[in-house]
Amino acid sequence: MTVWLWVGFVALIFALMALDLGVLNRKDHVIGAREALIWTLFWIGLSLAFNVLVYFMYEGHWLGIGIHEGPDALLELPKGAAIPPPIPTGDAQISVRIPGSVAALEFLTGYLVEKSLSLDNIFVIALIFRYFNVPMNLQHRVLFWGIVGALVMRGAMIGAGVALIQKFSWAIYVFGGFLVLTAIKMLVSPDVEPDLENMRLVKLVRRLYPVSTELDGNRFLTRLNGKRAMTPLFLVLLIVESSDVLFAVDSIPAIFAVTRDPFIVFTSNIFAILGLRSLYFALAQLLHKFHYLQLSLVVILAYVGVKMLLSHHFPIPAWISLCVIAGVLTLGVVGSLLRARYVKPEEPDELEGPPEPPPVEQPGEGAKDEGAGDGPEDPEKKA
Repeated sequence: MTVWLWVGFVALIFALMALDLGVLNRKDHVIGAREALIWTLFWIGLSLAFNVLVYFMYEGHWLGIGIHEGPDALLELPKGAAIPPPIPTGDAQISVRIPGSVAALEFLTGYLVEKSLSLDNIFVIALIFRYFNVPMNLQHRVLFWGIVGALVMRGAMIGAGVALIQKFSWAIYVFGGFLVLTAIKMLVSPDVEPDLENMRLVKLVRRLYPVSTELDGNRFLTRLNGKRAMTPLFLVLLIVESSDVLFAVDSIPAIFAVTRDPFIVFTSNIFAILGLRSLYFALAQLLHKFHYLQLSLVVILAYVGVKMLLSHHFPIPAWISLCVIAGVLTLGVVGSLLRARYVKPEEPDELEGPPEPPPVEQPGEGAKDEGAGDGPEDPEKKA
């Protein structure tokens, strides 16, 4: 019966997305800092309101949500959760109910993990937009459809991850080790801007489908020499989608360190993504000033990775994880603000775009230019 809760949640998300693009942002416009901040607070408030709803849903076990039955019930639950299971009379009679307080705490912790890890994605999106010179009034459209694609892809990845962990308990060690290695790589590797022009995806798309060199309004497809072709805006959308997949490889395993409940994993992940657009417009121009933010993300990834590796032997309660993650983020933000106050920040280098092709001379144009120098000199120009 819990399928109706899934259907209701997906319907709510699509209704919010339709309201966003179809009513509130029907016309392409530049989203200012004030508007972006208002929308950011709206999505955060909506997420916290849904967290309250999660409490009542699991506390009352609406449509059977939060009830695990059968011989594998204990294996499906998050390790270390303060859940007192009843004493079973047989393996088939095992029935464990997740309290609303545990579910709400897991949702909030998972949401905070996904939100913090998405900050690194904002910086990459800013690089992509600057490199391809996407106008400010078209960036919201690209991010909207990018998030629609992210919802579908992350839903599939979460479903596969849940099934893998439930079937193979040792998979949690693989995810944990991967997160620890990712954190080490982020710590020791210097920040290198991606070579967008030489990306394999860009080369593959241009080989398989014609791509125009100029934008055609807000269209993703256009006509080039009488044939249908992609606009640079669609190419940017594909790159944004591919970057989200790469970040999802890190963020989705991280949330399994908090909970293995599919509904909580999916809903907390989706709410974190929904606020990514407004957060981008609010922070994209200021992100380089948060000097210690990258270090905070490294610590968070390392922590959740170690938590997963220890989950079967030394489980860490969700409330401790919430305090650690919130504390690390707070220290990173406060430390960055103090550094910006007392140390003059270095301005980020402007990202250079692809070199402009040399001008193509029209027949007779060169002769005209050469002859132009034979006329009388402009006295003002000479002076």
